[in-house]
Amino acid sequence: MDIAKSIDEARAMRYSTPGKIALVPTMGALHEGHLSLVKEGRKHADNVIVYIFVNPTQFAPNEDFDSYPRTVEDDLKKLETVGVNKVFIPDLSEIYPTEDIPCEVDVAALNGILEGEFRPHFFGGVCRVLTKMFNIVQPHYTIFGQKDYQQLQIVTAMVRDMCMPMKVIAAPTMREKDGLAMSSRNVYLSKTERKLSVGLYKALKQAKHMIMSGGETDPEIVESAMKDVINAHHFDSIDYATIRHPHTLQPLDCIEPELSNGVVALIAAHLGKTRLIDNMVIGAGSA
Repeated sequence: MDIAKSIDEARAMRYSTPGKIALVPTMGALHEGHLSLVKEGRKHADNVIVYIFVNPTQFAPNEDFDSYPRTVEDDLKKLETVGVNKVFIPDLSEIYPTEDIPCEVDVAALNGILEGEFRPHFFGGVCRVLTKMFNIVQPHYTIFGQKDYQQLQIVTAMVRDMCMPMKVIAAPTMREKDGLAMSSRNVYLSKTERKLSVGLYKALKQAKHMIMSGGETDPEIVESAMKDVINAHHFDSIDYATIRHPHTLQPLDCIEPELSNGVVALIAAHLGKTRLIDNMVIGAGSA
């Protein structure tokens, strides 16, 4: 396996790799969801490069940067099983040199809502590190999961607006058998919490049923029902459970006129010490 640790090594690795390149950005602690991104990348490109970097600029001081799972050796073994042989694993000082003068990248229209409201530092950190990684690797494609829906929309907008010569590919959310969206943070859940966590998926299914089968057009009624399902599963708090426009992520006055393009149900809620997010696109040919 070709492992690059420095920017120079990563660039040399990229330019010695023939054909179209897909980049899969990760923070490690890989699971089947990440591996599905690799498989999606192979549908579009000749070769896939994965980077593993726990990015400090997207964590607030009270969040889990220090405790975020770091399992590099296990990650590399998993990547080998899906045929990845090119990985970029930079040190913190390589990406953020001490003499660096920070340059912020802001997608203002999407940054301050939903995740941006509760984690105002997050997307600025994501866009900053991704801009660095895209410039280093210069892929033809980059693959993101729909599970982090707002991130997907922000990255797509950034790549388009900054005229970056690549295409953002969305990959479907991977789920456990009971519907829980796969996430590296799921390891934080206790056994009891893990059983209750399915409440997020059930709330999304309830929203879809009310809209597609019940004909409900009032987003507030659907949102209230979603919260009832989450609360019935004893979540500690709900940051949001909402129906939004699929691209602008703005609130809707009425669902029905938007269904031809789809709407998206988004949830963020706390179970014990773990914050979980999930979403589901409803309408517009969604599964």
